[in-house]
Amino acid sequence: MNAIAGFCSHKAVYDQEEKKWSAVLESMNQVQKRREPGKTNICLKKHCSMTGYEDICPCILAMDGSLYNAPELRKELKAMGAVFKTTKDWEVMVQAYLYFGEKFVARLNGSFAAALWDARKETLFLFRDRVGTKPLFYTRKGETLVYASEIKGLFSYPGIRAKLDEQGLCEIFALGPARTYGKGVFKDIMEVLPGHYMTFCGGVLKEHPYWKLESHVHKDSYEKTVEKTAWLLEDAVKRQMCGETSVCTFLSGGVDSSLVTAICARKLEKQGKVLDTFSFDFEGNQKYFQSNAFQPSQDRPWVEKMVQKFHTNHVFLECDNENLLENLYEAVDARDLPCMADVESSMLYFCRKVAEHNKIALTGECADEIFGGYPWFHKEEALNTQAFPWSFDMKVRQTLLSEDVIQGLPMEEYARAAYDRTVLETPALEGETGVEKRRREMAYLNLRWFMATLMDRMDRTSSSVGLDARVPFADYRIIEYIWNVPWAMKCRGGVKGLLRHAGEGKVPEEVLWRKKSPYPKTYHPQYERMLGEALKEVLATKDAPVKQFLDKEKVKRFLDSPKDYGKPWYGQLMAGPQMLAYMLQVNYWMETYGVEVV
Repeated sequence: MNAIAGFCSHKAVYDQEEKKWSAVLESMNQVQKRREPGKTNICLKKHCSMTGYEDICPCILAMDGSLYNAPELRKELKAMGAVFKTTKDWEVMVQAYLYFGEKFVARLNGSFAAALWDARKETLFLFRDRVGTKPLFYTRKGETLVYASEIKGLFSYPGIRAKLDEQGLCEIFALGPARTYGKGVFKDIMEVLPGHYMTFCGGVLKEHPYWKLESHVHKDSYEKTVEKTAWLLEDAVKRQMCGETSVCTFLSGGVDSSLVTAICARKLEKQGKVLDTFSFDFEGNQKYFQSNAFQPSQDRPWVEKMVQKFHTNHVFLECDNENLLENLYEAVDARDLPCMADVESSMLYFCRKVAEHNKIALTGECADEIFGGYPWFHKEEALNTQAFPWSFDMKVRQTLLSEDVIQGLPMEEYARAAYDRTVLETPALEGETGVEKRRREMAYLNLRWFMATLMDRMDRTSSSVGLDARVPFADYRIIEYIWNVPWAMKCRGGVKGLLRHAGEGKVPEEVLWRKKSPYPKTYHPQYERMLGEALKEVLATKDAPVKQFLDKEKVKRFLDSPKDYGKPWYGQLMAGPQMLAYMLQVNYWMETYGVEVV
């Protein structure tokens, strides 16, 4: 992992004011230090400056992430005459740029963001991988382009402030914890889009798409589709096991993480090694767990089946109420935004514990978005509702908001416009109509929005504690192939039937066909009481910034009424208690970042 930060202006001469601009770079880097705990290089060129750089004349590069096809690229480049001095991915990236030009990025398979300065062309390039697993934000300050891995890095540049306009408020209250792709929520803060790169030359900033999904008729038989899906997953997992340290996996006992675990365990077994695995749960869930449509079963019995089958070195991790509440605020520090409440704070806690043992972890994230695993893929109500299926009832979101905010903010309109834009962007298949067309739109909505939110969660929580969490299912080759597989094939035999058939023989049959149960959350009543007390304390504080948005009487009634765990307002997990936690995060965020509403 590496924290990218820098700035570029074709009217500046940075190397003539070295002390001043080195201090700015150091400040930008320091606030992102948890992303890169080691010593960081600082480079000042005439028109461009960056941290975390590597240098191959005439280029300097800062890269965050990993390339998973580096060996093939290295071999190809060597055959063309490239000379390598290291075994690092960054050198492959620079040499690929030098030999193939800026379009080289389309040759990469990886999880990465990068900034590259070409002194010959006096051009800065900002690159981001196809699905956006690594972040890269930017903003303009006069003639200067400022960029950083995390938003907090931008705020360390002189004159850039945390401001929130009407659009930003709608992002927080109408869409959050999701956010519009390409937007950083704060006023004038943007993010390089997945599958895009940007050029900045002569003061002109341009955006260049290099990848997008394309729809076409799927011609493979079901047997061939199963075979290819199995091969793609196995190849993606094995590629992402690369690194200078041992890997582990997150193991929930669901089909997604179990398949990743099985592939890793078998590969390590051939090397005479044992795979480390980790599962997550919460204090008191054995007593207080409430089965519901979204979360039908607990994970532990299924995890035990996998551990017994593959003889992994397993650790059962458990988060208590105190750590869950405490990490709510640190999760905001990691994301720079209010986020998925305790769904995110718990992941931060667990990642910190995993990082004490391993530095690379493979997860089962993203399979549900790609293979159609979520309940809303299968419910007529969701298919027939013209709204985000994981958050289609705005009234639930407005439960605690004051009438002035509800009437003053165009929340419904903002969310609907964001939804409509994405539906219109969906790559259409000629001749496809009706429910199949709608399912394609649903899949695209999930890839662009819900999956992006979960990948942000995984990246920020893991990177902030020194863990490199990787997501094999997000390999663009898997996404491209499964995108065009008809729904009848994807779900043959049941939800995610294609993936399950592709996994036959890899994991125990009962695990392979286990009914989906999402990431766990706490059901402990004490946690809900702790949230209530914390929010009451906030409301009793004279200048608490979140008070300007809340109705005190609504909050009081909400705290006095039982919370419905079965009806989330975002995704599958964020119900009543998470609404309280989210408002606590909003308050902390506005205080800590000095957010000014404009």
